[in-house]
Amino acid sequence: MANDLNVVALVGRLTRESELRYSSGGMAICRFSIAVNRRKRTGDNKWEDEANFFDCTMFGKSAESLNQYLEKGRQVSILGELRQSRWEQDGQARTRVEIAVNSLQLLSSPNGERSESRRNDAGTRNQGSYAPRQTSSAPVNAPPSMDMGGPEQFDDDQIPF
Repeated sequence: MANDLNVVALVGRLTRESELRYSSGGMAICRFSIAVNRRKRTGDNKWEDEANFFDCTMFGKSAESLNQYLEKGRQVSILGELRQSRWEQDGQARTRVEIAVNSLQLLSSPNGERSESRRNDAGTRNQGSYAPRQTSSAPVNAPPSMDMGGPEQFDDDQIPF
């Protein structure tokens, strides 16, 4: 029996809007990418940031519930595991490694404000209030204000909606 370990923990910003799809069995699948900066030393003893990009996939109720909040530029913290897909295309073997997200925590809004102090459209301060991303030109009603007291980690059993 192997004593292997496959755990990934990252904090980064979403590089694009998330995509929500459903499997043939009805399971929600949310895909998104995050950029994580890494400081590296250059030859002249200066430091610069280097961006690393990671594809992520989240499944189930969490994927369905959190998809509307996963906007380009939002900072998130994720916990998950690496998964490798293998296939053949045009006679060549292909592989892809992505992160299967087990837990996601919203850290800030797309414009960089901390999520617990985000302002709504009326200019009043709401604790932990999130407005879902609009996918059409029709107005969307915001969910009721949720007082979370700060960024929360969402699991299937803890999501308040």
